[in-house]
Amino acid sequence: MVTAKKGRRVRAVWERGYYSHSYWAGKKKLGTVQLGPKGEWDGVYRWQAGTHIGEASTLAAAKQQVEQSVAFGASQMGLFDTPE
Repeated sequence: MVTAKKGRRVRAVWERGYYSHSYWAGKKKLGTVQLGPKGEWDGVYRWQAGTHIGEASTLAAAKQQVEQSVAFGASQMGLFDTPE
């Protein structure tokens, strides 16, 4: 991701949260990996990046899926958005 002011690339980083991990590039959230609630967790990591969602059996696999989805441009253009 390139910043508008100086044209420098912002490196995306993982940040650990409460029952989730988020993938950030500056102040923009690119994707998340979520766990179920404590005591009710079924052992599945659910990830989301843009319009793509999925499940994985390990945290490393879920993070890799988020990174791949972001790298390939996971977000879609809205149905009624007009290009400018």
